[in-house]
Amino acid sequence: MTKIGVLHPGEMGVSIAASAINGGNQVYWASEKRSDKTLLRAEKYGLLDASSLSQLTQNSEIIFSICPPHSAEEVAASVIEQGFKGYYLDANAIAPQRAIKIGQMMDTNGIRFIDGGIIGGPAWNQKETWLYLSGKDAKVIADCFSNGPLETKIISDEIGKASALKMCYAAYSKGITALLTAILATAESLGVRDELYGQWNMDDPSFSEQANRRTTRVTAKAWRFEGEMHEIAATFHDAGLPNGFHEAAAEIYHRLAGFKDSTETPSLDDVLNILRK
Repeated sequence: MTKIGVLHPGEMGVSIAASAINGGNQVYWASEKRSDKTLLRAEKYGLLDASSLSQLTQNSEIIFSICPPHSAEEVAASVIEQGFKGYYLDANAIAPQRAIKIGQMMDTNGIRFIDGGIIGGPAWNQKETWLYLSGKDAKVIADCFSNGPLETKIISDEIGKASALKMCYAAYSKGITALLTAILATAESLGVRDELYGQWNMDDPSFSEQANRRTTRVTAKAWRFEGEMHEIAATFHDAGLPNGFHEAAAEIYHRLAGFKDSTETPSLDDVLNILRK
């Protein structure tokens, strides 16, 4: 049995924690400065409260970082400050060059770093969510999930490869949603949305409905996807490719950030009106 600390158990993080518990591990979290909603979520799935980050790092042999991409380095630095000396998985949606930078920070402080990239939604069902891993100690992390439902795959012993795969995958899956959203808002502004639906549906009778559904369902997480688009843009730039498309996608998600934590899916008209302001 391995003792694991999770920073922080949001909707994705708690599902990763639950998969680790399924593998026979003890999983801790730190309730200090966290919301009541997070507390209820952690209690529901059997996470052990270490109360503070200091106590969590003392209790844990492995730490998982699962946070919004803009916080990845701050979270890593906070763990280093506690004197932690175990294994550290960064499973955030960050550019590979940032993963390499964090890995270097960890290595300098005697922490074994593993790069991770999550593809899929919260890991509640088999064969739906994958944690890709890279780094010399990647097997240590893969072994934590021997009983699923989270699937793992080691793709390289080189830090940055797992993050690179995540960036390339999300560049399409979330980038195309931002593009469709912008197209619908533009068509609405120009008074040709119904005509656009008609043309789309001649190509694929289900396409208009798919576009509407993608546009409205993404709203609650748009605040998080904004940072991910910036990371993808940085990845493209580092690879010598134009990055303007994903910077524009970040702006689309920024305009939708007000829907954060909404309990109901907004109407398409509400979404398009927000985008056009």
